[in-house]
Amino acid sequence: MTLPVSFRPKIVHALKDYSAQKFFADAAAGLTVGIVALPLSMALAIASGLKPEIGIFTAIIGGLLISAFGGSRVQIGGPAGAFVPLLAPIVMAHGSRGPEVLVACALMAGVILIVLGACKLGSLIKFIPFPVVTGFTSGIAIIIMSTQIRDFFGLQEKLPPDFFGKVIALAQNFHPNWATVILATLATVAIWFWPKKIGRHVPGTIVIVVLAAVAAAFFNWPEKFGIQTLGTAFGEMPRHLPSPHWPLLSFDEWRALLPVAMTIAVLGAIESLLSAVVSDGMIDDRHDSNQELMGQGIANVAMGIFGGMPATGVIARTATNVRCGGRTPIAGIIHSLTLLLVLLVAAPLAKHIPLAALSAVLIVVSLRMGEWHQFRRLNRWPRSDAAVFICAFTLTVCVDLPTAVGASLILASALLVRRLSELTQVHADEEVTQANASGQKIVGKEIPQGVMVFRVFGAFFFGAADKLETSLRRAGQLPDVLILRMRDVLALDATGLDALEDLLEKLRIKKKDLILCGPHSQPMIALVRAGFIDRLGMENVCADMDISLERARKILDAKK
Repeated sequence: MTLPVSFRPKIVHALKDYSAQKFFADAAAGLTVGIVALPLSMALAIASGLKPEIGIFTAIIGGLLISAFGGSRVQIGGPAGAFVPLLAPIVMAHGSRGPEVLVACALMAGVILIVLGACKLGSLIKFIPFPVVTGFTSGIAIIIMSTQIRDFFGLQEKLPPDFFGKVIALAQNFHPNWATVILATLATVAIWFWPKKIGRHVPGTIVIVVLAAVAAAFFNWPEKFGIQTLGTAFGEMPRHLPSPHWPLLSFDEWRALLPVAMTIAVLGAIESLLSAVVSDGMIDDRHDSNQELMGQGIANVAMGIFGGMPATGVIARTATNVRCGGRTPIAGIIHSLTLLLVLLVAAPLAKHIPLAALSAVLIVVSLRMGEWHQFRRLNRWPRSDAAVFICAFTLTVCVDLPTAVGASLILASALLVRRLSELTQVHADEEVTQANASGQKIVGKEIPQGVMVFRVFGAFFFGAADKLETSLRRAGQLPDVLILRMRDVLALDATGLDALEDLLEKLRIKKKDLILCGPHSQPMIALVRAGFIDRLGMENVCADMDISLERARKILDAKK
């Protein structure tokens, strides 16, 4: 029995020729990426309004499942910065129930991703326009930086979740802890300028965070300077993984969260598949986008059950994995096991990590994440693409991520329709030309009296269907026989079909005839399925102009 859903994780293929040499390379890469992911996972959880251990749980469980069931050989999964602008407002809006609501969103997003992958819709993500992706990515970078204002400046007051709310709150009440500011600034500069050669083997983020934690514990910074640490803000971290727990929400609450879950699923799909594409180029491989979505979905369902946050494949950690020698999903699994070992052994020591140091980590991440160079290129882009980019960026910063993604996709689609409709042309042929077998044009075919030939170029769809009626109106009185040359029509939609139906009806009322000349397969299939060919008559569908003109002469002769 053959299953309709193809489920072939990359790990199955990778293990066929696995060797000790590959294992040691994967182990070294996984260990390095695990160390890189440790401070980042905690920082992303805090930025989302959650406890730091939630980020580690997500990197351990979600990362392991993404590596085990995904469609990429080297993908590293876990919490992602792209989710922060979406998750932080949810957690803040629901107060103490925020984490419960969040895991419900992750669970639903996981189910959506599994369905997308099972239905083989992974390739659809590539149709999201480049200006949309770069626009909201840059907006996300700004939002992430804004979430770090409180910890970077050591502020005691809570700030609103929206960007302008933070700006107004800071303008009204700004009392920084200057010791925290100095620490955060030094940490940011140190991470930013950490030598790349050293960073391949010794990540700057973990070195700076560990040094800051040691100094905070040794010099008692919380008491002497009021510098906040994980311990003073959140207490001690647990030394165990969470137990399974089903989110207890009402049906109305589940339904209300569905749009958010869909946005999480779309963002996760975009992030993970972009990461997979980048890694493909680095290792000369090709990922399975549908399997990758199913792997992401399984991981997010698990996050919903184990109380984590949404997980996805992440470009930065995946690239680090490849640069460190990781070549199979085993590296991603070892990355998760490394984090698990840290959780079991060293969790109590994490209480000394200053929030300012984690803030510095995310500041650097957001600075590297933003597509800042694209702003300089906007004046060289087509105006429509620049408008989509600005729309995605502005709405991400000023409103929210779901609105930004939805509005920018709608704008991009509308502008694409306008471009395509401008390319579609309908005009009368005064002199008929037709290619012969050698590809040359034969000019001067005789058009009988009472026959008009109209040629349609481009896609005959809802954005351009009115052009046929406009051209016919300009031509004046309808001829006895109208020939539509459709050789250059590659696509026909329901609106174009409706325009042809209207034309046929008008011609029939006036006792006139329609002939279709040279329709391609897609338009022809659409016309047959709609029953249009049955009403028109197959004899009025001709392969070329010679046959069409001959058919027109027969119709005219029959009317005499």
